[in-house]
Amino acid sequence: MKRRNFLQQAALGLTTLTGLTAHRPSAPSAAPLIVFVTGDHEYSSELTLPLIAQELETKYGFRTKVLTASPDYLSETDIPGLEILEKADLAVFYLRWRRLPKEQLAYIDAYVKSGKPVMGFRTTTHAFNFPEGDDRRSWNAFAETTFGAPPGWGGKAKHTHYGHKSTTDVSIIPEAASNPILTGVTPFHAASWLYHVLPDYPAKGSVWLLSGKAVNPDKPAIENPVAWTWKTPAGGRSFMTTLGHPEDFREESFQRLIINAVYWSLGKSVPKKWKGKIAIDVPYGHPKKP
Repeated sequence: MKRRNFLQQAALGLTTLTGLTAHRPSAPSAAPLIVFVTGDHEYSSELTLPLIAQELETKYGFRTKVLTASPDYLSETDIPGLEILEKADLAVFYLRWRRLPKEQLAYIDAYVKSGKPVMGFRTTTHAFNFPEGDDRRSWNAFAETTFGAPPGWGGKAKHTHYGHKSTTDVSIIPEAASNPILTGVTPFHAASWLYHVLPDYPAKGSVWLLSGKAVNPDKPAIENPVAWTWKTPAGGRSFMTTLGHPEDFREESFQRLIINAVYWSLGKSVPKKWKGKIAIDVPYGHPKKP
């Protein structure tokens, strides 16, 4: 109940921040439109990403739209408003085990196939969870075809994570130190327990940016990439990070990584001047369905 009240209060405030601000005077209509598609019911993306969107509007001049699950963050079968992807210049996904109807999936499919850029966070590696026999089951491999990430969770994908009591030390991969996405990014500690994507992912052709090593792991710690770029089959720029715990968003280096990745994804030069740390203090929880 406490979390639900927090979300209701936040939603009221966000109607003046991002969800309805795609045409604010501070963001000219010619500015790129960034659409955030949230629905993870674990990491509070419906609260963290609107704060990133607000920053992109007020300090960097972009237009943004944030889409959330309906009727609330627990819903897995409805994300209204996906038709705006037809107008988007960049789509940012933070999804987990969705089962969206075909008409909504069609908007995502058309966007990705257009060759426009995409960004993904953490549980987007297992964005969809359609059962055996469902003709939408191929969507379970969305991360593989869009981000060069494992096709779903566990099983043949060998995609797992370290225990919830572990955290992650994040370092810069030396060969990527001059990559513009890492401008101003320094090693940091992340609350996210490390996702294990090796040995088969990130996919061939990916450029690894950041590496993570589990702290207090529940099994032998093996370093794994936690941020990389790729090119979609349609030729679009793709950025993926397996980080995304709400406490990660408090880290200035993680914030810079995100802002830089937005610019890179849109084919723009990363800002030389950082606009300052973003105030983000969002709770983490494992809400259970009633």
